Amino acid sequence: MTMLDGQSPLMPAQKPRSLGLHNNAQAQTQAVIDAPPPAMPVIEAPSSVIEESTPAPLLNTIFCPKECETNAAAGLPDTYVEALICKHLLSIGACAGRSIARDLCLPGKPTINILTDLKNRQYVAYKGQASLGDFEYILSASGRELAHRYLEECAYCGPAPVPFEQYVDSVQAQTIQAENPHRQQLKEAFSDLLISDFMLDRLGPAINSGRGLFLYGEPGNGKTSIAERITRCFGTEIWIPFAIYADGETIQLYDPQCHVATGSAQPSLVKGQGVDPRWIKVQRPTIIVGGELTMHSLELQYDPETKMTEAPFQLKSNCGTLVIDDFGRQRMNPVELLNRWIVPLEKRFDYLTLFNGKKLQVPFDQLIVFSTNLEPRELVDDAFLRRIPYKINVPDPTEGEYRELFKLMSELFEVPFNEEVLDHLIKKHYQEAGRPFRSCHPRDLITQIINRAKYDGTEATPTNEHFDFACESYFALL
Repeated sequence: MTMLDGQSPLMPAQKPRSLGLHNNAQAQTQAVIDAPPPAMPVIEAPSSVIEESTPAPLLNTIFCPKECETNAAAGLPDTYVEALICKHLLSIGACAGRSIARDLCLPGKPTINILTDLKNRQYVAYKGQASLGDFEYILSASGRELAHRYLEECAYCGPAPVPFEQYVDSVQAQTIQAENPHRQQLKEAFSDLLISDFMLDRLGPAINSGRGLFLYGEPGNGKTSIAERITRCFGTEIWIPFAIYADGETIQLYDPQCHVATGSAQPSLVKGQGVDPRWIKVQRPTIIVGGELTMHSLELQYDPETKMTEAPFQLKSNCGTLVIDDFGRQRMNPVELLNRWIVPLEKRFDYLTLFNGKKLQVPFDQLIVFSTNLEPRELVDDAFLRRIPYKINVPDPTEGEYRELFKLMSELFEVPFNEEVLDHLIKKHYQEAGRPFRSCHPRDLITQIINRAKYDGTEATPTNEHFDFACESYFALL
């Protein structure tokens, strides 16, 4: 999400990579909107205002991955670790043993032992001596051949993965089902929106249910804005692995375009105990997908060229929120999508198929929000609606709410507010034109006034003529 908060970049050594080939990640595009006190409309505020009012995430003290001292404790076979080391040396050339362990997030002593074994088998050689009794290692000719064979099997060369069973345990320990946000937590989560208690009282039970939720209504009234803030109600950060090791396959889970890192990706100390560097702390994810969603994107994404596998959206959103924006406008029938998720919505687990044909039962631990401009009954029948128990309408603002929004946006954008000019705008461009109010209109029209003032080199001063000019282009096709 652009999200309202910045992302902490990974240290270079911890960026998952393939040697010469890269998987394409799907970007998530999001809007920032706000709304008025009495009902629910939502319009956009300047980012500086949002950053100041966004509550700081709470620290997660329930689950913390502990550093492993052996490869067996890390749940990885020595042959897999050997392959990672060889591919790493192939990509960077010479490297000290401790640096290899740090770059691949592996325990130090076992990594040195594997390097020693590779040297005894003449796959690596010493290039020189490093500090503190360490050596700098380089692949031999036979070692380069071995690394290329490993590369043909799988091009993944990044932080060592976490066994699938450990990942499942982490989701259970950090589940949103254990979170029960109350009224105050909702108010904090939506503090950068002007939203009514009426709406919060409808959102609260739906969020606590942890099940599917429909947000529907006309475009421009803030459905996406509400949906992308829901995860804040759960209030905590979580730990996720960079990658998962399942039945011999490596599944990339961490995605900088979907996850917002909140701490250093390097090993750190928590209460005197080492943290397993194969995990990274992120905000509970909010992943928004729209019309680009396909059935294929809900399965494991295997690249036959790199032999790498990327997690689907629902796996990346575990312990958070998955928003299906513009539901009903995907390149698939809405019933087809809901059919895919009938069992996961009720059972809280999903099935994914690995490239080798084996099926994995994976956690399905997120709140799914369907955001649509269409009436839910037009999309699916009662049987499906029963499985999504909460349907919340996001209505158009009333004239009074629209006026309040205009005052608030004028203050936020530091544009003088003129009641008479607003009367003219409402009478000519809404009442006489038979046009409905939308929560995004005050922000968008004031922005047009500001942009024209920049062009003219003058102060942004609302007048009848300025708003007539703005409405002529803004409402041209509306």
